[in-house]
Amino acid sequence: MQIYSIVATLFQIYFYMILIYVLMSWLPNVRESFIGELLGKLVEPYLAPFRRFIPPIMGMIDISPIVALFVLQLAQRGVFAILEFIL
Repeated sequence: MQIYSIVATLFQIYFYMILIYVLMSWLPNVRESFIGELLGKLVEPYLAPFRRFIPPIMGMIDISPIVALFVLQLAQRGVFAILEFIL
């Protein structure tokens, strides 16, 4: 159905936004660019709760985006289950 493809596309876009934002942290000064700041404004509100509860491993490696992406995939499945129930 049309609604499934729209919802799937929105989840996929947000998934890739998070992935790109995380990869940008490996490159110096990229997050200070226009695109980096825009992605930060869109992605950080979602990542912030995960960062608050999941400490970095060995003080350096932040695994919270991995958990956040996993939760996003679970949310997508939940939304699809609700849509299937409704429609």
